Amino acid sequence: MLDKKTVMKALEKVTDPEVNISIIEMELVDKVEIKDGNVEIDFHVTAPYCPPMLAMKMAFDMKKVVSQIKGVKSVKLNMSGHYLSSELNKQVNK
Repeated sequence: MLDKKTVMKALEKVTDPEVNISIIEMELVDKVEIKDGNVEIDFHVTAPYCPPMLAMKMAFDMKKVVSQIKGVKSVKLNMSGHYLSSELNKQVNK
């Protein structure tokens, strides 16, 4: 069943590449919304100047694990707290 608990469980597999700790354990996920199989996740990074490639890796890993959940039609990510958030969001949500 597609619900917030299932999405959060999948996101436990995603780690911050700099410290190799789960993004759930680090409390980086701010909000999960699900509507008709479309999942939207708001999250933040640990530092505004986190290397963009590491922020993108984390975002793409999130998108990958959530996309694999049965019933998910689409995944949209909204990153905040990074100096390039708007540009990185455009890339990850192509």
